Amino acid sequence: MPSGSQFVKAMRLGVATAALTASVGMAQDAIKIGVLEDQSGDFAAATMVKVNAITLAAEEINAAGGIGGRPIELVVYDTQSDNTRYQEFMRRVLQSDQVDVVFAGFSSASREAYRPIVNQFDGLAFYNNQYEGGVCDANMIVTGAVPEQQFSTLIPWMMEKYGKNVYTLAADYNFGQISAEWVRQIVEENGGTMVGEEFIPLGVSQFGQSIQNIQAAKPGFVVTLLVGAAQASYYEQAAAANVNLPMASSVNVGQGYEHKRFTPPSLKDMYVTTNFIEEVDTPAAKAFVEKFRARFPDEPYINQEAANSYIAMNLYKLMVERAGTTDHAALRAEIAKGDVCFDGPSGKVCLDPKSQHMSHTIFLAHVNADHSIDFPTVWENIAPYWLGDAGCDLTKNDPSAQYTPSSPPPKE
Repeated sequence: MPSGSQFVKAMRLGVATAALTASVGMAQDAIKIGVLEDQSGDFAAATMVKVNAITLAAEEINAAGGIGGRPIELVVYDTQSDNTRYQEFMRRVLQSDQVDVVFAGFSSASREAYRPIVNQFDGLAFYNNQYEGGVCDANMIVTGAVPEQQFSTLIPWMMEKYGKNVYTLAADYNFGQISAEWVRQIVEENGGTMVGEEFIPLGVSQFGQSIQNIQAAKPGFVVTLLVGAAQASYYEQAAAANVNLPMASSVNVGQGYEHKRFTPPSLKDMYVTTNFIEEVDTPAAKAFVEKFRARFPDEPYINQEAANSYIAMNLYKLMVERAGTTDHAALRAEIAKGDVCFDGPSGKVCLDPKSQHMSHTIFLAHVNADHSIDFPTVWENIAPYWLGDAGCDLTKNDPSAQYTPSSPPPKE
C-alpha cells in the first residue's frame, strides 16, 4: 500500500466483514463511508473490483488532503450476495457505525432490500451499478447506466443489423423483469416482434430447454439479461449447441467479463452497451486502468462498476466540499444546481437534478470470435432523461419509489 496510508482490519463478525481505514491516524472528524459489497457469493466476480475502486479513490483523496481537509475512513462489510445481510449491515453502518454515506449493492434485489432502511434512517446511499432504471428517491444517488442509455441505443442498432425478430432470456427478478419490459417496448416501437421471452430463476445453470426454444423461434438475435455465476453457463451451452445467434446485453462483459472467463467463441457476436470496460481506448480510460493495475496487480478485470464506484467517490468529494458539510439536504441542494460533474475514466459525467442519476457516454462493445473487443459505435453524453421526462423531480418532491414504463410516476 502506498506510503501515508494503512489498512486496519476490524473484528470479524462471523461473515468476513472488515473495516478499512484509508489513512494514518484517523482524526475524530473523519468522513466515514460505508461500503456494502459482495466480496463473496454469486456476484463476487463482478463486485470485488468495486471495493478496490473505492479503496483506490479513498487513498488518492486522502493523499491529496482528504475531503475539505477531513480524511476518509472506509467501513467495509462483505454482504456475500445475500439480501438479508444487506439489510443487517445497512442498519449497522447507519446506526452503530454512523457513517456519513453508504456505497452499496450489486443486484437490484439487494438495492430494493436495503433502500427502505436508508429511507427509514434518512441516510444517503450511492448505487454504482447498471440497472433497470426507475428509482426516484432523494436518499439514493445512482451512477450506473440505465435503459435509456443502454437499450434505447442497443436494441434499434441490433434490429437494423440483424432483423426485427427478438428473443429475450432474462434473470427472473426485478432487474430481469423490468429490463425485459424496456426491451419489449423498444422492439415494438421500432416495428419489431418479440418471438420469445423467458425468465430464468437465479441459480439455474442448465439451459437445454431454453436453447431448444430459441432455435425453434428463429430470432434475428437474442437479448441476454442473465445474472450471476450459475446463469452464465448459458453461453458455453449455447455455443456447444451451435445456436450461433448474435446476442445483445446490458450486463454481460461490462460486469462479469465473460469474454475473459469463458472459452472462445462462446461469446462470439455479443454486443453490449457499457459506459466503461478496460478495453476502452481513450487516454482517460487507459490512465485509469494503468493506475488501477499498479495498485491492484491481481485484479482479473476492471469493469464498468469499478469506474462508476471510483467516479462516485470523487462526486461525493466534490459535493461535500461545495456544500461545506456532509448534511444530506445540503448535498441534494448542490445536485439541484445541475452542475455536479466529474471528468473520470469514461469522460465527463454529470448528475441529473431531477432523478439523481448520472449521464454517460455509451460504448457499443462487440465480442469477436477470439473474444477480443472492438467498438462499432459510441453514443456521446446521454443524459438519464426518462425519469425526469416521466414526472420524477427530486428537487420538488420525494416519492421514494421505483417506476417502470408501464407504471410511470403520476403526473402532477
